[in-house]
Amino acid sequence: MQAPFFQLSLLFTSRPYPTTSKLFSSATAGTPRGRCVARPSTTTPISPSLPDSAITAFEDYQRLFSSQPTESVDPLPLVVTEGSLPADFPLGTYYLNGPGMISDDHGSIVNPLDGHGYLRAFRFIGGGVVMYSARYVETEAAKEEREAKTGEWRFRQPGLFSLLKSHMRAPGLKLLKNVANTTVLRWGGRLFCLWEGGHPYELEPTSLATIGPTDIIKTVDGRQSGGGEVLKLAAGITKPLLCGLLGIPPKRTLSHYKIDAQRNRLLMLSCNVEDMFLPQTNFTFYEFDKYFELMQKKEFVISDQLLIHDWAFTDSYYIIMGNRTKLNVSGIFPAMSGLAPMISTISLNTNQPTTPIYLLPRFYNDTIQRDWRIPVEAPSQLWTSHVGNAYEEKDGNGKTKIEIQASVCSYQWFNYEKMFGYDWPSSRLDPSFMNADKQALPHLVKILIELDAGGSDLFCSIADSSIHWKKPADFPVINPSMSGKSNRFMYANSTSGSNKFLPHFPFDTIVKFDSYNDIVKTWCTENRMFIGEPMFISKGTKHEEDGYIIVIEYAIFRQKCYLVVLDAKRIGDEDAIVVKLEVPEHLSFPFGFHGFWDKK
Repeated sequence: MQAPFFQLSLLFTSRPYPTTSKLFSSATAGTPRGRCVARPSTTTPISPSLPDSAITAFEDYQRLFSSQPTESVDPLPLVVTEGSLPADFPLGTYYLNGPGMISDDHGSIVNPLDGHGYLRAFRFIGGGVVMYSARYVETEAAKEEREAKTGEWRFRQPGLFSLLKSHMRAPGLKLLKNVANTTVLRWGGRLFCLWEGGHPYELEPTSLATIGPTDIIKTVDGRQSGGGEVLKLAAGITKPLLCGLLGIPPKRTLSHYKIDAQRNRLLMLSCNVEDMFLPQTNFTFYEFDKYFELMQKKEFVISDQLLIHDWAFTDSYYIIMGNRTKLNVSGIFPAMSGLAPMISTISLNTNQPTTPIYLLPRFYNDTIQRDWRIPVEAPSQLWTSHVGNAYEEKDGNGKTKIEIQASVCSYQWFNYEKMFGYDWPSSRLDPSFMNADKQALPHLVKILIELDAGGSDLFCSIADSSIHWKKPADFPVINPSMSGKSNRFMYANSTSGSNKFLPHFPFDTIVKFDSYNDIVKTWCTENRMFIGEPMFISKGTKHEEDGYIIVIEYAIFRQKCYLVVLDAKRIGDEDAIVVKLEVPEHLSFPFGFHGFWDKK
């Protein structure tokens, strides 16, 4: 698998893919950026019947991450191409965040993780009508890299995971740039786009106009880091240096948040900026009510260098599945010199054969005597990607069972510098990295922990989410009303394996797990079509399964995107599709990351 794609990558180095969105019909040049104007397509149609070959797969993969410079400020109605939207479909807005600009107009290509945030909004307004709009998040980096008059893009800073074509950074700018491209949140009447390394950006919920960066957690309070005196001294030196050099705040808000539906609370998590380079991690958890009033704040200092992307909660605990890292001293000079991505200063710590799981007390409980600083060691070395849910149950003897449902992968496969197959020496996306040994790729597991009445762990086990599904999978979701509770159903992205040269990623399948009966059902899209993260929309009944799955379908050979609505109960049946709506061709967009359903 590796050889054909690597050779193709070399081949296309001398014939680069079109910059910005020449693979899409663009309305940017000479057009005011505030409105989108449709122009006749000048692209060549792609045949869906092309042979399943390495060349076809390679080109499809590049097109999935093609940039889209056009914005749609004025909402446009989507055209129904299949089925119809039920009259009682919940009213609301599906927001989707992700990179929109990955290749600029001057030949530079960045890792999708460094692409500028492009927020898409699908508004279900009733009467079977869905309106679509999309805008870039006007971050400081976006303002610096997009020409306001012409809309032309020129990357000046590569970001955390990338290098530019010239391998040079623009003088006077910070080493990192906040692209606000990872998640989206609507809470307390406000709308935010989040990124892992800096403050969220707030946007106007209807027009999607950017208001500006905001420090939701208001953490610049001068508090010194925890830990021993030596680490406090190191943090005191490192923090201001990193803040000034990298251009990120003293505390970085993680992009993944949680919503406790039972208490109607928003849960957020931050880490100190120096944690990336010191052998300890400072976690601060925040809980907000529906009015965005801070209800509680809890801080924990863990004597382990961890870098996490997602986490979990139960009634009693915040749960951290620790991804162990360490400072890569040999990567510092190349990164600071612009010869390697900044992420190369961090490497994975593979010294321990286990996975540390920290159970951090959410509320004060004098019956729990467990020392939270000591993790439960899960009996396998796993890197956690995303968490679908976690919950706890107590028996009559005071014992507590905790179950965590997550997507995990192997430390031997995971590589910050190669995510999405980004090959920074050539600035190309090599699909072979995401289609390696399926045993090492992200897959879904259930982790069971049993505690005694005092909180001491009795045992911990890891098993596949189902004995009937062994294929790679990621982006697990549930009915959000079940967050923190015992859930029966879980939905995730997976693969049919039907594409010989892209057998594992991009995903083309929605897989549905029924944990009560260990039954697995699937829905799969068509050949040379891929899908993004699923989102569950509840019908508002008491039945967990009663709702819809919405997902974006990327029809590469048609150069189009579709919003697909599935009946969650009918996944596995031929009539699972409720409705499919087409995004206008000139507004087709690249692969999105994470979304949010905002019920009206």
